[in-house]
Amino acid sequence: MPPSQSDPQNRPDALLLMGDLVVLARQGRLITEARRRGLAPLAVVSLDTDLDRLAELRADASHPLSGLAEVVQVADAQVATVAPAVQPLLRRYHVRGVISVGEVFVEPVGVLADTLGLPGTGSKAALICRNKLLQRTAAPAYAPSWQTVPADERAGFTLPAERLPAVVKPAGRFYSSGVRMVHDQEELTAALAALAPHEIALVESRVVGPEFSVEALVQGGEVLWSGVTGKESNESGGSFFTEVEHTSPAELDEASRTALVEANREVLRSVGVRDGITHAEYRLTEDGVVLMEVAARLPGDAITFLWELATGEGVEPAMIDLATGVPTSHPQPRRRARQHFVDHPHGRLVDVTAEDAEVSWIVRDDRWPVLTPLDPQAPAALRGVLVGRRVGDLLDAQVDSGHRSASLIVDVPLDESIEGATKTFTDQVRVIVDPHPTG
Repeated sequence: MPPSQSDPQNRPDALLLMGDLVVLARQGRLITEARRRGLAPLAVVSLDTDLDRLAELRADASHPLSGLAEVVQVADAQVATVAPAVQPLLRRYHVRGVISVGEVFVEPVGVLADTLGLPGTGSKAALICRNKLLQRTAAPAYAPSWQTVPADERAGFTLPAERLPAVVKPAGRFYSSGVRMVHDQEELTAALAALAPHEIALVESRVVGPEFSVEALVQGGEVLWSGVTGKESNESGGSFFTEVEHTSPAELDEASRTALVEANREVLRSVGVRDGITHAEYRLTEDGVVLMEVAARLPGDAITFLWELATGEGVEPAMIDLATGVPTSHPQPRRRARQHFVDHPHGRLVDVTAEDAEVSWIVRDDRWPVLTPLDPQAPAALRGVLVGRRVGDLLDAQVDSGHRSASLIVDVPLDESIEGATKTFTDQVRVIVDPHPTG
């Protein structure tokens, strides 16, 4: 073997990031922070990333993605695909850490980190965190009532009337995709039929209670920081569970916050998470905390931005610390921040405007705004408006997260309610559509 392959001293240090363009653009600070530390940022992306578009952004010196040293595209996120694809990178670089920036690469990142002897979630935790069935099996004390329905039994599967409404979930999907609440046998049969034969179908009890996520930083199997985010979905208006609001930290009493944090600590212990950032979703019911799902990666939407506004520091430096084995910490909240998705009229998107805030077309431009934390006692502020669709897209029912259109970011002092500011600033945002599109 050539010396350059056997001797790390002859290879530049690097940080390997796995995730597609949409999440790499959102968490661009991982790239700039890696560069600051002398680590060459390497990216593994799937076929969902347009390499020509990524090349355009890498050629733009003002864009964080310009800091990427190399990019490898893989046909899928299976370990058997990713492991061979990264071998050339491992020969040229001394990889000091591996981070899954998006959900699809959680499992290969966990396995690769173990293989290289690096900090990481661990192979077991990575596998469990990609499958809701395994999560319920690993942490039964926090699981809802559930059962699996094999593909050949779905057409004839029934539930007694007293167990309805229920929720049908594909065990391996994410971002609320495929999750349906069913009120009667006809809806149950239709929801099961909509799942692919290879998917694990879960039928669960309908869990009633407010929803929260708990974000955590874990090092050496110990939770060193936790934050509780309040969540609102559109479930009250139909059969879907699309998230329409995140509040970090959640507005709730200390006993409830402690119950959620401690439940999450137990779930992460049961799953076996070793190092990294995690994002788990729970319901707080009259009988206690119930786990919806746990993910071994950073949270989605703008939650990392909310925690930066709330604590005064971004989570990306801590994420790199965890991936490279550097002792780390993160501050407690000093403000409260919220992402609120606005209702939109149905029709083709024409424009989004706001009276006193920058509008960022994050999907069209592949660029997220820089939101600088304010002084803890600064007045309530509209920090920005994010548009997750393109001009000409058809806006209709918000069936899942991909059907949402625009959101606003608000923050307030920690001791003030955020409700009034949310309403005031929401009234300043307009989603303009053509209600009668042709073609």
